[in-house]
Amino acid sequence: MEPELLQVIVNGGITYHHLHRPAFILGGGFALVAVSLSLLLIFQHLRSYTNPSEQKWIVAVLFMVPVYATESLLSLWNHKLSLACDILRNCYEAFALYSFGSYLVACLGGEGRVLEILETESRKQLVKPLLEGGEEENSPQLRRKSSMVNFLFHPDLIGRDLFNIERFGLVQYMILKTLSAFLAFLLELFGVYCDGRFKWYCGYPYIAVVLNFSQMWALYCLVQFYNVTHERLKPIKPLAKFISFKAIVFATWWQGFGISLLCAFGALPNDPKFRTGLQDFLICIEMAVAAMAHSYVFPAEAYHYVPHSKNGKAIIETAKEEVKLSGSGKEEKTETRVEAAGTSVTESVQDIVVQGGQHVVKDVVLTINQAMGPVEKGVTKIHEKFHRRSTSSGLETEEESEIEVEKQ
Repeated sequence: MEPELLQVIVNGGITYHHLHRPAFILGGGFALVAVSLSLLLIFQHLRSYTNPSEQKWIVAVLFMVPVYATESLLSLWNHKLSLACDILRNCYEAFALYSFGSYLVACLGGEGRVLEILETESRKQLVKPLLEGGEEENSPQLRRKSSMVNFLFHPDLIGRDLFNIERFGLVQYMILKTLSAFLAFLLELFGVYCDGRFKWYCGYPYIAVVLNFSQMWALYCLVQFYNVTHERLKPIKPLAKFISFKAIVFATWWQGFGISLLCAFGALPNDPKFRTGLQDFLICIEMAVAAMAHSYVFPAEAYHYVPHSKNGKAIIETAKEEVKLSGSGKEEKTETRVEAAGTSVTESVQDIVVQGGQHVVKDVVLTINQAMGPVEKGVTKIHEKFHRRSTSSGLETEEESEIEVEKQ
């Protein structure tokens, strides 16, 4: 540590100017480690792209680390870029959360298979009380009348509705996060966003509250979906993946929110450069840890081999045999694995962009339609109500005119 910086810390006069250079150098080192490890792992998946339905979402999740590390380092280097970097980081965060949910669905066999699994789980839970002599109130018809209540407390009861709610929760966060990011940019242009300031005339606290509830709902939907399907997801060790991903999304958001609160209450220097710089510096460190964790929880080795029946480009066949012991009666078991040839990185990237993009657009359209459905019903009801009132008032007017004619 430089003598001047040490003297500043001892005297209690830490400022952004004194900490910027050493923080940028140290943060740059961590960011370099994070980007290198993540890109290496992504390249391994692209070279062993044997299961596109799963791996396109894995790559999208893994790419979150380079995006976070690079944008945080750029923001740390130049404070003027902090808002633009924060907007891009927030947009990709929402997409990564959606990608992780899609990855779980792909691991379960796709949307059709997931709906079958959820319906099976629902029937098991609904039949159990009847077999145990439960009352009529436990019947499926009555259980399904309160889908939202069951989602909050008994998500395994609502069947395919759980998947619809989970998808809606993830996509709504992706849409709101993107819209809020661009709204923040517009407010900043007019000087009323005030990043990190909790003032009634600033846009930051209102956007923060909306995003807080949106993110909490999205994460809760993902947790409920995981709670119902975790037994079937055991082969992929979902808990480690879930924790490593959730830590990035959840911790970084609340970390930034907490730093803003500490600066607002005077526990930390209430300097915009210091506030955003501290957040960016911590993210650089955290992304290096996340990259190392991803190497263990999203390994590419699992996709180096494909089932023999699905192989079209096999180059090596390997077999594992158990030695048959004389007199033990132990049967010999053979497991055949087929090593897949390396796939084209260009074709892998093309599949991720095209197929993944189509999937996102489809889900966004479905979510918007789901959100607009109740609105359209409400507008229709209001229109019908006004129509009935206008019709009844017209009939009353006609009756009054007839009465007046009779009196004349």
